[in-house]
Amino acid sequence: MKQQSKTDEEMDSTEEEHIEELILQESIVSAAGLNSEQVLIGIKGDPSLRESAPLRKRYDSKVDSLFDELEPNLEDIMLNRGIYRIFVGFNSGEIRTNSVFDPLRQEIHDAEKIADKNYINRHFPLIKYNDKVALMRELYAALRATEQYQSIPGYWQNILNRRSQHWLPLEPDNITKILTTVRKLRDIEEYYLRNITMCIVQGIVRMQFNCDGTQIIDAHNFKHFLEENI
Repeated sequence: MKQQSKTDEEMDSTEEEHIEELILQESIVSAAGLNSEQVLIGIKGDPSLRESAPLRKRYDSKVDSLFDELEPNLEDIMLNRGIYRIFVGFNSGEIRTNSVFDPLRQEIHDAEKIADKNYINRHFPLIKYNDKVALMRELYAALRATEQYQSIPGYWQNILNRRSQHWLPLEPDNITKILTTVRKLRDIEEYYLRNITMCIVQGIVRMQFNCDGTQIIDAHNFKHFLEENI
């Protein structure tokens, strides 16, 4: 009976390892982010939108007219305040933020508000960048210690443990470089930027263009992407 029990455990372990490997293979972005062979991932959208993109007239949004005021404020909330993810929607004029102080909620702001420094001071508490990163690590550690977390399948614990223990934050310099080049992506003649998402935790930049395509780019190679495509 003991030998049979051991065999069952070995089979369960092998099956879990297989499921874990399958999940990692199926993920667009792996547990550790993009690797050296995945500097850029492209996802094609609606082909009808892609083919008609050059024919559609372009209209400047309020985000375009406000971007000189928006850029330093977006940099401020990512570097000096509790925000770890931002989404900038040029078409909609919305800016979405995720904060370490309320990590499960996404807030939506009007671009005109984000352009106002007084609004920034009211809505986004100050925190040093290194302290924000440390707090995110503490949040992950607290989650791993819960009974609910420990009750999920072992293969998912393995995956999530690697994500939460080994992630490297996006360097402050890269945040600045990315934001200062957004205007260039927006000014492309035919396939211009529609929205952009940047996340400190994953170290990636997600961009959608008016052709309905999505580009997921390793933030460390963002400059190289620009040099090849602009």
